[in-house]
Amino acid sequence: MKKTEDIKAYYFFDEAGDPQILGKRGVNLIERGTASKTFMVGYLETKDPMSFRRALIQLHEKIKNDDYLADIPSINSTNKSFHANKDCQEVRSEVFRLLKKIDFKFYCIVARKDEDIFRRMFDLKDKKIYKYLVSKLLENRLHLYKDIDIYFSAMGNVVRQDTMQEAVNNAISTFINKWNYDNSSTIRILIQQNSEEPLLQAADYVLWTIQRAYERGEFRYYNYLKDKIALVHDIFDTRYYHTKGQSNYYTPNNQLEAKKIDPV
Repeated sequence: MKKTEDIKAYYFFDEAGDPQILGKRGVNLIERGTASKTFMVGYLETKDPMSFRRALIQLHEKIKNDDYLADIPSINSTNKSFHANKDCQEVRSEVFRLLKKIDFKFYCIVARKDEDIFRRMFDLKDKKIYKYLVSKLLENRLHLYKDIDIYFSAMGNVVRQDTMQEAVNNAISTFINKWNYDNSSTIRILIQQNSEEPLLQAADYVLWTIQRAYERGEFRYYNYLKDKIALVHDIFDTRYYHTKGQSNYYTPNNQLEAKKIDPV
């Protein structure tokens, strides 16, 4: 167990995919092809959000004033905020090159959308799924710094001050029970719109690379940023984990690769 550092850190949370499995009349949305196969939650960790934010704002202004990009249909969305799924390839290239230069770490938890698991563990409730993933991702990482500000990207009725506080409290409780070590860190929770916080947009970009790897088997973007990605926990990949002896924790020492994961 690492000791608490006497510094302040900032965590910026976002999600990828959707937690839904069933639609109206119990239709399986995954089988229909109208829902993602996974739901992911991840956060970007930085000690210097001001410089990071400034760099993203400067890039955003540059792109807004670029005549070459002005007539691309998606640029209207980009001009409001960066969003990896909506931005054109020219914009993505600029954002990825910037992220490559900046010092940060990214942590992610991946939930394969198995109806039996989601029904048994979460009663198919979006709020329960999100809270659980946030707690699992944070349970060993809230004692690391004396002060932590946690920014969550607003998500309807799911990501709210009270629900995220519950998730954080659950993570702290699990850590204390596991290590018999009290957490004395000062933790603040802030809920913001993705469009209002550039570092939430950066988190969206990194999470998108992991989503592409899982949903499409496309590792190009993930591989470009893999040195920044400190953890991908494929929490429900238990069959592959048990039968192959393969860890479902992917770190710089055990890189995420197509041959290592059970296909979704």
